[in-house]
Amino acid sequence: MQVFTTPRKIIITCHKWLAVALNKEVVALGFTPDRVFQTGVELTGTVQDCIKLNLHLRCASQVMYSLKSFICNDPNELHRQLVTVTWEKIIAPDGYFSVTSNVFHPTIQTNLFANLRVKDAIVDRMRETSNQRPSTGSELSGAVVYLFWKNDEAEIFIDTSGETLAKHGYRKLPGKAPMLEALASATILSTQWNYQTPFINPMCGSGTLAIEAALIATNRVPGLLRNNYAFMHLLGYKDEMYFKERLLLDDAVKEIPDLKIIASDLSPKAIEIAKINAQVAGVEHLIEFQVGDFEKTKLPANMEGAVIMFNPEYGERLGDEIELEQTYARMGDYLKQQCQGAIGYIFTGNLELAKKIRLKPSRRIEFFNATIDCRLLEYQMYSGTKRTDKAVATE
Repeated sequence: MQVFTTPRKIIITCHKWLAVALNKEVVALGFTPDRVFQTGVELTGTVQDCIKLNLHLRCASQVMYSLKSFICNDPNELHRQLVTVTWEKIIAPDGYFSVTSNVFHPTIQTNLFANLRVKDAIVDRMRETSNQRPSTGSELSGAVVYLFWKNDEAEIFIDTSGETLAKHGYRKLPGKAPMLEALASATILSTQWNYQTPFINPMCGSGTLAIEAALIATNRVPGLLRNNYAFMHLLGYKDEMYFKERLLLDDAVKEIPDLKIIASDLSPKAIEIAKINAQVAGVEHLIEFQVGDFEKTKLPANMEGAVIMFNPEYGERLGDEIELEQTYARMGDYLKQQCQGAIGYIFTGNLELAKKIRLKPSRRIEFFNATIDCRLLEYQMYSGTKRTDKAVATE
């Protein structure tokens, strides 16, 4: 099988509830999805298509190219099925590969055992066809094989990504409780921001939201910051396949002279970390950093259509939550009193605290942050009489 030219099922995985934003990205790249589900998007294409997807996608985790699906009821049957795959046409006999999996079957107590059976099948096939065997290990630095097995249905994939795409490679200093880059991108893509009006991120922490906003607005894609993918370690790969797509990324970068992105935080250390991360991402010159309480953030004179986005703490202990009630109330007052004409967004995993904002959201968009059920709350801060009708305080 020539995976770079043979169209097959491609599954692009993502974190829970990011599929809507991911689907928009896939369509914008010119692909037609066959299916969209809670944690991913399915389409048909080649590994050459996977190269483009890997370089561009902001909200994805992995790009998987399907090799075979089959009925499987025990580990021995798994081995029998996998030794029939022409691995010698996919993985170099003197190369390196690793195996990852998600398995939900009563005969498998740990995914490590399933991974071992997959490795055994690949090595046995390679020994039989070439009298050689590739090296294996846990590091995702070479070719990567992925097994999904649930009940009696199994499917084996080539993971063309390797290390997750959900981390975009610029966050050298994470700061306190940072938001995953893919999640930050998805929340921004879910707003009404048009990439021309100001984007303000008070309480910015390590700067992920502001940095992702700058990257999105100027069309700087994650592939600009990464140079190793699992597809590079497959047989049939040629450097020109990658460099052809890579060169297009530089040409696609847009400069927006009047772009206004502001990131503020009470902590000078947080701003220092955010500046370093922005510098690595190549967007430090696009972000105005300010130190101070969010209520003191210096806003642009024209706030019409601007987006203001908060990602406050959720409160894990009772004392924290009581203290945070005041913070959430202050955020509501700040949006109401200082941000007329803008659209406010608050991302939170504590809906009880969200009630303290005392504004009626125009939209509630569901997300997950790790295992926490979260909402992105949208507030239309109309100026003039509309504000009285729509953005009223709720006691």
